[in-house]
Amino acid sequence: MRGLFVTGTDTGVGKTVLSAALVAALAAAGERVRAFKPVVTGLEDTAGADGEGWPADHVLLGMAAGMAPEEVSPLRFGPAVSPHLAAELAGEAIEPERLLTAARESARDGETLIAEGVGGLLVPLSEGHSVRDLALALDLPVVIAARPGLGTINHTLLTLEAARAVGLDVRAVVLTPWPHKPTVLERSNRETLARVGEVEVDALGLIAGPEPAELARAGEALPWRRWLQPR
Repeated sequence: MRGLFVTGTDTGVGKTVLSAALVAALAAAGERVRAFKPVVTGLEDTAGADGEGWPADHVLLGMAAGMAPEEVSPLRFGPAVSPHLAAELAGEAIEPERLLTAARESARDGETLIAEGVGGLLVPLSEGHSVRDLALALDLPVVIAARPGLGTINHTLLTLEAARAVGLDVRAVVLTPWPHKPTVLERSNRETLARVGEVEVDALGLIAGPEPAELARAGEALPWRRWLQPR
């Protein structure tokens, strides 16, 4: 299966916006692309992926991919809590095999799959099964979304360590939103992560709105074609 797995150093670091930008850029370039996010929580929260005016994660990804939101995310919950707790509160159980099958089925006709995790790599989806386990099972190259500011060095290096410890192929870290005029700290963070983490570090700027054309414009600035190449 061809595609990318987008994870993050934490919740709220821009994973969905990055994923949607990649999906929109691929679609604009004529690629057959599908979006997948195994679980969405927090639907009771009126603010979406990037705050007021942005839709919920699965809706944003669906807009970018030309898919129904329900096709993007098979499991959807109201409370803004971790997936395993959201399922427990709903009286349900998350079945990892069901999520894996749904992801594979989404790209069964040869489409490129952009799969987005939930929170960070070690977030549990169910007892004994994490987002990292799903990434491993999908066997896709990984892109890590991270904040550009204070605290990102530790969070990002820990995420790199967690990914590499199980053999995940990390293609890049993407700092987002990257400001038009980065501070000394932000520039230093970018250089430090590249050097200490021995990883490519790219940047995704602030995106004005959730429209696919705006997302595609931002996503096209990223080297996604190279990330998709087999190693």
